[in-house]
Amino acid sequence: MLEVHLTMAHFFRTSLLGLAAFLLAAACAPTTPAPTEPPAEATEAMTGGTGMEMDMGDAPSVPAGTAYAEGAEIRFMHTEASDSDIAKLLTDMMSSPVLHVPSLAEVPQGARATVYVFTNGVKGMGPLGFQPDVFDNPPGTEGYSPLRTLHTVTWGDEAQATELKSVADVLQAEQSGLLTIAPQPVVINMPFLSWPGGER
Repeated sequence: MLEVHLTMAHFFRTSLLGLAAFLLAAACAPTTPAPTEPPAEATEAMTGGTGMEMDMGDAPSVPAGTAYAEGAEIRFMHTEASDSDIAKLLTDMMSSPVLHVPSLAEVPQGARATVYVFTNGVKGMGPLGFQPDVFDNPPGTEGYSPLRTLHTVTWGDEAQATELKSVADVLQAEQSGLLTIAPQPVVINMPFLSWPGGER
């Protein structure tokens, strides 16, 4: 009986020593922080609010054009045009589809802004090979609309042409008899990407 008690005491002593060694090792081991969940805002941004993770590498991109508004350089894109020939011209120029949407021409004039496109004069990045377009009413001003009525601008004497960067410059040159402006029955969807004091 004494032998049984000695054996049990030895067993408990050994077990306690083993437990103490385990706890000591655990206390000295380097700790690895538990993984944390990303903030809800980050999860929503990564999933687009759909719960499915988005691969931004597959996101479509539309090439941007450069133009002028109120004397400053702006960036914009063409997405649709009411005229099939203009839609094809812009598609070829941007190497990106600009859709032909005839119903844009039915949008009331009061819901449109204006874009001035040059048919001659200073060579440049405009759709006809001349200076960049000039826009009125950028975002943040009264009358802004992404829908633009096309106005062509033609210099009377190309030798007198200068690069114009605002609607005020275009209208002043017209009043001086240096160029003519002709409204066209074409509406183009041209949302801004950047403008004086802002960007998307």
